[in-house]
Amino acid sequence: MLIIGIAGGTGCGKTTVVNQILNQLPEGEVGVISQDSYYKDTSHLSFDERVKINFDHPRSIDFELLESHLKKLKTGQTIAQPVYSFVKHNRTGDTILTHPRKVMIVEGILILTNPELRDMFDIKIFVHADSDERLIRRLKRDISERGRDLDEVLNRYQSTLKPMHQQFIEPMKEYADIIIPNNKYNTVAVDIVKTIINDRL
Repeated sequence: MLIIGIAGGTGCGKTTVVNQILNQLPEGEVGVISQDSYYKDTSHLSFDERVKINFDHPRSIDFELLESHLKKLKTGQTIAQPVYSFVKHNRTGDTILTHPRKVMIVEGILILTNPELRDMFDIKIFVHADSDERLIRRLKRDISERGRDLDEVLNRYQSTLKPMHQQFIEPMKEYADIIIPNNKYNTVAVDIVKTIINDRL
């Protein structure tokens, strides 16, 4: 099994890159695991307490569960991937049955911050986008998909997102094998990734 880690700041376009890679490979050979599914269970907290959690800090991720799930997939076992709700700031209690594939893509803003997880990736990709561009995308997404209002998103960006990005996410570029500048014309980078995958398979 080939495990690919795709990291980058919020709104950088990781999902676009994941989809570009998926479109280039045979259906059924690639699985995707999202770091967002592995936010720690916060059922013991009230909603107001959950809202105050810094979700952009590595502490908010259940890396142990993510690592154990990847290890199981590598040995051919199926896993129950948690389902997370951004509206409730908590896991829903549901799970998604995830089967092992020839290629597993793990994507998320903080996946390169954990040394043990980093060591499990055969290819490490960092998607880079301009900070203004990322903020605009985040605003659009959080307001339309996650029920947030403008002030809430901007406050969180200034108090949490931006400092956490500078402290934890941006420095992870040094661990990346490939840095993809996220614009509409990064087909060369995606082609390179596709070639590497095909060589390994």
